[in-house]
Amino acid sequence: MPTTDREAIKELLSLTQFVDLCIPRGGEGLIRAVVECSKVPVIKHYKGVCHVYVDADADLKMAEEIVLNAKCQRPAVCNAMETLLVDKAIARKFLPVIDRRLAEKKVQLRADEGTRAVLQPATCELQPATDQDWFTEYNDYILNVRVVEGVQQAIDHINHYGSAHSDSIVTTNQTRAKRFLSEVDSAAVYWNASTRFTDGGEFGMGAEIGISTDKIGARGPMGLEELTSYKWIGIGNGQIVS
Repeated sequence: MPTTDREAIKELLSLTQFVDLCIPRGGEGLIRAVVECSKVPVIKHYKGVCHVYVDADADLKMAEEIVLNAKCQRPAVCNAMETLLVDKAIARKFLPVIDRRLAEKKVQLRADEGTRAVLQPATCELQPATDQDWFTEYNDYILNVRVVEGVQQAIDHINHYGSAHSDSIVTTNQTRAKRFLSEVDSAAVYWNASTRFTDGGEFGMGAEIGISTDKIGARGPMGLEELTSYKWIGIGNGQIVS
């Protein structure tokens, strides 16, 4: 392209005789601008509002390490956790521990009333969460925290506030894990693993081309194979339709 003017995008994405597909890589503003003007299909994810749910039957030491990795290993990427959900049954045991661990990384917490009631005082910087916070991709050392009453409330929260990117449950309870994996409507769902694994290279697809949260066509991490099309070839010796 001989120009960096964003107006050129409209021209490029109207050339349906030459362009088959567009994958915008950038912020939510760029992606929405491309979707609004494109005359060719777009593979996209607007943002990565990823969750980790720590269940009542979680191995809490494992949960600590998964939460720290999902939030702090590289917070500015789309598969980093933005919201931590903790079952009420283990909140008083787990939240003070993870609060201290997150404070070591200078993480700020945006918390619901249940979390704030437990973390008095908190080691991390703590402030009340707004409704908009639950929808927010921070790409920073900021984490939403909510206490929930069981796996169904966790699933409902994720399906309402999430971005269908990557979400994880930490539990030893197989029944709850399978329910979470089945009912959370996201491109990648995990059981006892960090959301940070959502990546084409990690999935064995080679160099990553993108991560799609669409439901038709490619979904989740994509390599070259996920972008290939196909055609049908029929070889006969005179067959005709009767």
